[in-house]
Order: sequence, then C-alpha cells, then structure tokens
Amino acid sequence: MKCPSCEDTDSKVIDSRPGKDGRTIRRRRECLSCSLRFTTYERIDEFLPQVIKKDGRREPYDQEKLLRGIDRACEKRPVSIAQREELANKILRDMQENGEREVPSKAVGEKVMLELHKLDKVAYVRFASVYRQFEDVTDFMDEIKGLIEERKEN
Repeated sequence: MKCPSCEDTDSKVIDSRPGKDGRTIRRRRECLSCSLRFTTYERIDEFLPQVIKKDGRREPYDQEKLLRGIDRACEKRPVSIAQREELANKILRDMQENGEREVPSKAVGEKVMLELHKLDKVAYVRFASVYRQFEDVTDFMDEIKGLIEERKEN
C-alpha cells in the first residue's frame, strides 16, 4: 500500500475493524518512512456484469452511474442518501446473486423503477419519465393515473 504522502510502500496496520456496511474492512495504517497515518478500506473483489445497452453495445456495470440516476430522481425528496445507496446496492446484489454475466440495461432500469415505486412515488415518476422517454404530458398523466388507481385498490 503506497503512502499518500511520500509514496513509500512500507506501512504497518495499527487498527482493523469492519466497515459501516459490513462488507468492507477499515484499516488504519502508519507509513514506516514518514510516519503519516492514513485509512484504507479492503473489500471483496466482486464480479460485475456487463450491461447491454439498447443499441447492442456492452459496457461494464457502473454503480456510480446508477447512483447518479437515482440521486437525480430523488432530488429534493425525503429519501436519504443511505436509502439511495441501499437501493443501488440491492440492485447490484440481486444481479450478482443471479450470476448474470450480462444484463440488459432495460432490466436494470426496471429494477430501479420497481424499488423507487416502493420508496417514493414522485422519484419513481421522475425516473420513469427519463427511462421510458416520456414524449409529452399525456405520458406523465398515464403514469400518474396508474399510481392513483393503485392507491384506490389499497
């Protein structure tokens, strides 16, 4: 592990503990050359599927890209950062548990919409409007009517 200050590779671990998410290990280290203390995180090297885009291109799954889309949909909504991150992590875990090596972007988008629908209806409509490429107000109205009907049934 390179020291962020002097870039020496010799350091010693001072303290280790599980990360907040339980999937990482947080380590406090001390550089043996310059004595700087710094923190590193160790995590399992997880398999990430390839995403098949609408035009057939394949690109590596990008958790940050997914999180940005969720963040935009949840902007100014009562959805915490922790809830957003958990949603993105759940989607990744689902894909990994299914062992899928390639996932259509449509499937990822549908999973996001399903989870947002449970979490926040406004965020769901926002995400759906971009994901499904709503063309006009009629598309919005159709989606909102569906939500209203759903509410009446419950």
